[in-house]
Amino acid sequence: MKVQEQLTQGNYENERHRLRVNLLYSSYWLGDRISEFLKPYDLTQQQFNILRILRGQHPDPISTKELRERMIINNSDTSRLIDRLIEKGLAWKRPCPHDGRLIQAFISEGGQKLLKQIDGNIVDLDAAMENLSDKEALVLNQLLNKMRYNKE
Repeated sequence: MKVQEQLTQGNYENERHRLRVNLLYSSYWLGDRISEFLKPYDLTQQQFNILRILRGQHPDPISTKELRERMIINNSDTSRLIDRLIEKGLAWKRPCPHDGRLIQAFISEGGQKLLKQIDGNIVDLDAAMENLSDKEALVLNQLLNKMRYNKE
C-alpha cells in the first residue's frame, strides 16, 4: 500500500497522529523535489541554504557559528560545507580579525551569479505546490507557524 493511500485510511490513533505522519511524508516529498531541482546546479540543500544566507549577509561577513544558527537544518559541520562551496568558487572565507577561533564566510561573485540563475528558475520548484491557491498556501503557512511556535 502506498503512503498516500495509508494517509487517507483511518489507521491512526487521532488526527494529530495522522498529521505527524503526513508532515513527515510531505517533508521528504518536498525534500526530494528540492534535491532534484538543485542537482543541475551541483548543490545540496544545505549548500543552497548557506549560499542564500551569505547573499543576505553580503557584503558583511558571517561566522560559521552564526551560519549554523540560521540554517534551516542546523548542520554541525558548517565548516566543511563552506569548504565545499569554496572549492566550487561560490564562497570565500578568512579568519575573524577580532576572534581567531572564528571563521568569517562571504559569498563570491560566482555564488551570486549562480543564485541569480537559480532565482530565474525557482518557479519550477514552486510548481510542485501549484495545486494550492495563494489563499490556501497562506493558511497552511499560518497553521505551520502556529504549530511550531506554540510552546516557545
